[in-house]
Amino acid sequence: MKKALIFLVLLSSVAQAQQKEIRIYDGPAPGSEKWNWDEKKNNKNAINLMTIYNVVNPTITVFPADPSVANGTSVIICPGGGFHFLAIDNEGNDVAKWLAKKGVTAFVLKYRTAHINTDDPFADMMASLNGPRKAEWETENKATIPLVIADGKAAIAYVRKHAAEFNVAPDRIGIIGFSAGGTVTASSAFNYAAANRPDFVAPVYAYMPAALQSEVLPDAPPMFLVCASDDQLNLAPHSVDLYSKWLAAKRPVEMHMYMKGGHGFGMNKQNIPTDTWIERFGDWLNQQGLLKPKP
Repeated sequence: MKKALIFLVLLSSVAQAQQKEIRIYDGPAPGSEKWNWDEKKNNKNAINLMTIYNVVNPTITVFPADPSVANGTSVIICPGGGFHFLAIDNEGNDVAKWLAKKGVTAFVLKYRTAHINTDDPFADMMASLNGPRKAEWETENKATIPLVIADGKAAIAYVRKHAAEFNVAPDRIGIIGFSAGGTVTASSAFNYAAANRPDFVAPVYAYMPAALQSEVLPDAPPMFLVCASDDQLNLAPHSVDLYSKWLAAKRPVEMHMYMKGGHGFGMNKQNIPTDTWIERFGDWLNQQGLLKPKP
């Protein structure tokens, strides 16, 4: 028994060691070919949030499923950050590690972000909330949002095209995203083609105004929604709107609207019910048979 446990630990360690970052476009990302600034990463901010910013070349970082429970399901993870940075751990890598332990191969997407001249993108975001940077941020976001939506769809298409290489099922590819990453996620459920249609979507406190939505198609993917009623950015109505539209279209949908949690809770522990949202996501995946091995 002891040898078997050691063997499983070694297998898991090998899988984690195989994490690699892959560019999702063959050349420069379409629409931003002239971007030439350097990508940066740090946690020098008021809440020690690890951020990646000034992303020019979109990539996916692969977190292979634990081989002992691998089931063929995969999820692309889109961190949030107001389209200006990525909360890469709290809303990315930590989610990927949780999913990998459940047998799900995870891909953390670094989508393009607006260019900023600062080493503290979190403070820059705070200055945009009814502050001196508000108008600039809105202008920058307007130009960036179409690019990040394209990156999300390109990531789905890339994983599907290379499904055999990743040992995942081409018909069990989902996407989950937080805040701005929720925009990437929810947008993938509209105006898709066969190559980039997600098999399920999970927008978490997503920014998804009606202006970014379109018709809910007859085969729209199942949706899992999470948000808190006290979201400081007032994004709870966005989740309610998506839920209502999926319900009206008679498409599978589940929503968890917590009374407290605020915005950006991700994988943080606050000792309140939002701490268990990821468990509810696991329940939802399991209910649909997505945590069982693909035949």
